[in-house]
Amino acid sequence: MIVGVPTETAADEGRVALVPPVAEELVDAGHEVLVASGAGEGAHWSDEEYRDAGCAVLDDRESVFERADVVFQVQALGANEGQPTDPYDDGQVVVGLLGPYSIDEDTLAELADRQVSAFSLELMPRISRAQSMDALSSQASLGGYQACLLAAKELPKMFPMEMTAAGTIRPAEVFVIGAGVAGLKAIATSERLGASTRGHDVRLEVKREVESLGADFVELELETEGSGDEEGYAVEMGEEFYAEQRRQMQRVVPESDVVITTAAIPGRPAPEIVTTEMIEEMDAGSVIVDLAAETGGNCEPTEAGETVEVDGVTVHGPTNLPSRVSHTASQQYANNLANFLENLTDDEGELDVDFEDEIIDSTLLTHDGQVRNPHRDDGGGTDDDESAGDDGEADAPEEEADDD
Repeated sequence: MIVGVPTETAADEGRVALVPPVAEELVDAGHEVLVASGAGEGAHWSDEEYRDAGCAVLDDRESVFERADVVFQVQALGANEGQPTDPYDDGQVVVGLLGPYSIDEDTLAELADRQVSAFSLELMPRISRAQSMDALSSQASLGGYQACLLAAKELPKMFPMEMTAAGTIRPAEVFVIGAGVAGLKAIATSERLGASTRGHDVRLEVKREVESLGADFVELELETEGSGDEEGYAVEMGEEFYAEQRRQMQRVVPESDVVITTAAIPGRPAPEIVTTEMIEEMDAGSVIVDLAAETGGNCEPTEAGETVEVDGVTVHGPTNLPSRVSHTASQQYANNLANFLENLTDDEGELDVDFEDEIIDSTLLTHDGQVRNPHRDDGGGTDDDESAGDDGEADAPEEEADDD
């Protein structure tokens, strides 16, 4: 098949959907790879490196859409709001982060009319076989890592404890809300940096995951039954639950130097967990990084893509932290896409859309002139959410789960 990689058009997006080492593997497998000139620059991959990998480098992104059978993208359609729909050709396949909860019905109908097969990686099922294709997990892990580094850079205190001739330096107090993929990576990074780290999740079964990383688990007295579905996704809880959660958080948040929040429910606003009142009780100079900023934020004053100050406390609302490590993020993402393509093609390398395959059926938005998955607005969660388990897979069906 002919695989095309256009330049990304989302604001501040440094990632590229395919990197030269992975592209070379596709070429060796018999595929032709087309890359728009400059597509890899944000991730520090040159056109020459793509050529050396056996790719054809085209002068403009439009040519990629004109010639490709399969288009690999990082952010497109609903994930790239504010940009016009890309010129997908009739019968083309597009794979990427497509923002399935934000795509309007007219756009889906247009894709169906063009016979476009659109696969949205946000809808990847949490089963063992899908782990190597799980782009949300690979990118969320990098987001959690970057969130902790951002906080460490901004905090006017050292993270680790040190015994010095001038006195003892006490470790920073870091509190991570949510023990999904991003949360666990933030916890692990905080521990490596030497902070005194605590984590919280509404699912008590992830206590072991948090403690295995060296952190303390903060257990609140909440009725958490029904807070997650059978795949480990968060479900939306009632306002009474969130009000009680906020009440009990009042004793934990103010004594923290750093708070990192990761709770999100796709298709719904992020639950508000940290109030302005809690933040006002934190010490001046404290730092909050809200990874749920894009869907409203877990903190009352969060503004997506902005940094605000509340009574001396800095509140960051980043929306694309993985792009800050674009080279690594692109490598991970490219592997996810290559594995997905392998699953999508038969032994001869031809497209094989098998609806009996849970991975294909779950991620397919449009195909053969039909809108198959208009908006999976069922309260499912992401790998950033606070009820996700270890590596986003703790609640996969027992027969599908792997031990870490």
